[in-house]
Order: sequence, then structure tokens, then C-alpha cells
Amino acid sequence: MKNFIIMYHGGRKPETPEEGQAHMQNWKQWIEDLGDRVVNPGTPLPKSKTITRNEVVDGGGANPVNGYMIIKAESLDEAVEIAKSDPFLEMDGSLEVAEMMGM
Repeated sequence: MKNFIIMYHGGRKPETPEEGQAHMQNWKQWIEDLGDRVVNPGTPLPKSKTITRNEVVDGGGANPVNGYMIIKAESLDEAVEIAKSDPFLEMDGSLEVAEMMGM
């Protein structure tokens, strides 16, 4: 199996503490259901900066990454199918999936 990174973009904040708690429970259950496919459940990334050769800009660009996780899958298509079941999508966010190549 290969490793794939799932990058989180956007998404809305829960409107109530109860909604936030329910979303977190859904996410925890999803992670548990994935079992050993989860290499790293990741972490939120609250702030970022974009660094170019000539400048450093706050905010991470037009669609900054605000979290990530790493999973195992046989192919990019399989990783995409796993990502499509992520509860984060219910919070109106988007996901980006890419294979992590060994160097």
C-alpha cells in the first residue's frame, strides 16, 4: 500500500457547541472505522504563511490548507473514495488528496 495525504481546505465552524461535539464524534468514529489505514490522523493547522523567493505573505494564499491526515491505500482512486466519506465535507470544506512519494 502507498501513503496518501489528505489536505483540508475551508469549512465552516460549528454553529453550536452541540454541533461541534457531534461533528467531532462523527470524525472520531470515521477514524476508528478506517482502522490501520490511518498512518497519521493529522492535526488542524490554524495559521500559515506563504513563502516565495521574494516575500512572505500571511494567510496561506487563496485556499490555505487548514489540516491534514495521512492514510494508506492501494491507489489514488481508492484514497479519493476514502476521502469522500470524511465527515469534514459535511462542514462545507474541501479536500485535496495526493500520493506521498518516497525519496
